[in-house]
Amino acid sequence: MEPVRSLHDLLDLQDVDSQIDRLIDQRQGLPELTDYRAAHEATVQLGAKLAAAENRLRDTGLAIDKTNGELELAQQKASAEEMRLYAGGLSARDADYLRREVEMLKAKTGGMEDEVLALMESRDVIEAEIGRLEGELEAATDRKGRLDAQIREAWKTIDEELAVKERRKTEIMPLIDEDLIDLYESLRETRDGRAVGALSGGVCGACHLMLSSAEENAARREDPPRCVHCRAILVP
Repeated sequence: MEPVRSLHDLLDLQDVDSQIDRLIDQRQGLPELTDYRAAHEATVQLGAKLAAAENRLRDTGLAIDKTNGELELAQQKASAEEMRLYAGGLSARDADYLRREVEMLKAKTGGMEDEVLALMESRDVIEAEIGRLEGELEAATDRKGRLDAQIREAWKTIDEELAVKERRKTEIMPLIDEDLIDLYESLRETRDGRAVGALSGGVCGACHLMLSSAEENAARREDPPRCVHCRAILVP
């Protein structure tokens, strides 16, 4: 394989790899991804709040049913005791006791009626909260769905471009010596992808530093040529 040709192909490979890297960064850094994560978190939080509100509504409904049941029993007992009181035939002592019993039962039912009213008001508040949360959750879910569609469309475009670059890379790779490929890959890992630079006018295309005539001659004698400053592979 002709060494200079292989080096020029290596420069082409770096250009393709750089384009691939940019496309991958673009794919991973879509602005919509941040918005999608926020929308997803919103649906999770709203879902949790909605579930908690629905649990409170269920508990409140059970409390209303329980209190209503107890109220009905207390009212029945108060009515029955009052009927006994009005029926007469009781001693003064028993009548006084029964009268106080009826008053106590009526006071109890009055308190329970107030409790039922308070529970019903609480139920109305919770139902309003559930309606609001359902609306917010629907809006957040719709937003998440729209963002998901936008991301998938953007990814489709990027992936198509990546496929083109990957095909081009597979065409270039066989043109380059394997040892040179190994060195190139090793340098890419440590030099943020800039492993190769054109040597033009005594300037390294990778680090953009000037090489003296002696340094340039020394670099050209290496196999492959290497920059004395950054150790990138030089392409004359």
